[in-house]
Amino acid sequence: MTGTSKTSILILDDEPIVSKRLQPALEKKGYEVESFYESARAMARIRERTFDIVVTDLKMEGIDGMQFLAEVKKLSPRTEVIVITGFATMDTAKESMRKGVFDFLAKPFKLGEIQEVIRKAEEHIRLGE
Repeated sequence: MTGTSKTSILILDDEPIVSKRLQPALEKKGYEVESFYESARAMARIRERTFDIVVTDLKMEGIDGMQFLAEVKKLSPRTEVIVITGFATMDTAKESMRKGVFDFLAKPFKLGEIQEVIRKAEEHIRLGE
């Protein structure tokens, strides 16, 4: 994220409805958003470019959200990662925190809730620059 450039966000969720709802709402707020339904494709994309914020589901086929989170933080420690899951437990929340997640949201969440978390992550990135 530099000066006047848009904040870039990658959304990874194997449920297409999540991205279909989130992407247009976030783009309307001025974010640059790319959505993925398959973790392998999202993994290839994060190796090509850096995103400011990553929103990822936890339970997916192939590479799960925890592995994806670890890889994102390894490639780009400054990228803020927000985990969303329908299988929220204290253990998964703790593990996410250990791996450097910015925040953890249990599904179903309201659009306003994730927008607020993204706004806070964006602010955190700006303060870190």
